[in-house]
Order: sequence, then C-alpha cells, then structure tokens
Amino acid sequence: MTDRYVVAGNPVEHSRSPFIHAMFARQTGEPVEYGRLLCPMDGFEASVRRFAAEGGKGCNVTVPFKFVAHDLAARRSPRAALAQAANVLRFDSGGWFGDNTDGIGLVNDLTRNAGVTLAGARVLLLGAGGAAAGVLGPLLEARPAELVVANRSADKAQALVERHAAHARAHGARLVAAPLDACGSGFDVVLNGTAASLANAGVPVAATVLRPGALALDMMYGPAARGFLDWAARHGATGRDGLGMLVEQAAEAFWVWRGLRPDTAPVLAALRGELSRAA
Repeated sequence: MTDRYVVAGNPVEHSRSPFIHAMFARQTGEPVEYGRLLCPMDGFEASVRRFAAEGGKGCNVTVPFKFVAHDLAARRSPRAALAQAANVLRFDSGGWFGDNTDGIGLVNDLTRNAGVTLAGARVLLLGAGGAAAGVLGPLLEARPAELVVANRSADKAQALVERHAAHARAHGARLVAAPLDACGSGFDVVLNGTAASLANAGVPVAATVLRPGALALDMMYGPAARGFLDWAARHGATGRDGLGMLVEQAAEAFWVWRGLRPDTAPVLAALRGELSRAA
C-alpha cells in the first residue's frame, strides 16, 4: 500500500515539494506518493477534507492557507500553536495534527547549510504574516542577541512580537517591532518573509540594514528571489534563496508523517541542479 500526501495551496503548480518528497521516499524506502492539490481560495477546507476522505494521509500547506490549517487541527505542536499557523497536517483518526516546520527548516538551513551562527547575532525579520509567524519561534530558540520584526503595518509586527515576548525572554533574546522605514542598521542576518518578491515589488528596506558581509535570505526561491539576491550582492552581502529552507522544512514534515528524518544534503544538491538546468 502506498500512502498519499500532497502540497495544498493556491497556487501550487510551481511547487518543488513533489520532487523533494519523491527523493525522500526513494532514500528511505518509505511507500510514499506525493502530489499537488490546488484549492479554491474559498475551498481549502473542503478540498483537504475530500483528500483525507479518499485515503490521503496528510498534506503540506502553502500560501495562503496556513492560518486556516492551524484552525482545522484538533491537536497542534507547540510551535504551530505559538505561530498560530500550520504548514503540515497529519490526518490522524483521532483528530488531525497540525505542525509548523517552516522555522526549524529555516534555522537548519542557516546553521547547517549556510554555516551561519545565529547565537548572539543581530537578526532582522521582514514581514509579519504567515511566513514570519512560522519562523519567529525557532529563530528565538537559536538565541540571537536581538531580533527585530519589521513590517509595513507596525501594529501587525507589534502583535506578533507581543505573542512571542515570553518565548524571547526564555531564550535571552531582545525582541522588538519596527516599521520598515525605521528598523535599524547593521544586521548580521536579514530575512525576507514579505510578499514583495512574489509581487516583484523590490526590497522594502534600505541597504543600510546590511552590515558588510551580512547574510540576506529570501524565503522565496527561483525567479521570485532574484531581485532580492541581486540587491544583497550589490550591497556587499551574501545572498541566499529559500530553497534550502524548503528542503529542510520538508524533511521535518517527513518526520512528522513517517517518523524518519531524511538526509537533506543530496536532495538540496539535486534540486539546485534541476533548477539550474531549467533556467
């Protein structure tokens, strides 16, 4: 018997998750089949419930449904509960389980794949939507000296900061909210979790946010991240796209579903090779 999983969202045709999970399945020998599920903007719950009723075992959740997925879960991991967003659902018979693997995926990519030390660093997180909410908790657990959440709507950033205030204190991190046009300067790590890249709207902050040699990561990948990476290079920073984060969060989702953590290095290398050939 093959167990079926999907990435559910709108849009999903661009998603590389089927490629990633096919490699995970071959690597581990797990009987997994993974596809895409395009959900109408007003029909996420109905689409996912139909997939589960047809024998699906779980799904990844992408934009714009991570907050809805959180609400559909009868049980949630602490990181999903803190984020109030879920990017993983497991269809347990006793009630669906929701998790959020985005943050640990980002932290693992930064520390393992990019060799970045987050402990004691100054980190700027751009955005206060589902992407930012999903990564903030694990970023704080990495114990940066300071983490600034900057957003066009400062009130939204402040609400996110207030929800994570106790978590920040528990891990010795200074956590503050700021508007995009007054978020500070000279950060060691700048993380773009806004929708600006998808909209080809340019980088929403001044280059002074970057210290010389900073790492600047866009959570998007492929053509959507190109503008941000070019901006980082022009201003003396090391640019990185979200492809490693995608693979690392997928590995954590695979563990949630199957109880196994695949080796991500060969999968990331194969995926980068595929994208470079397609470019």
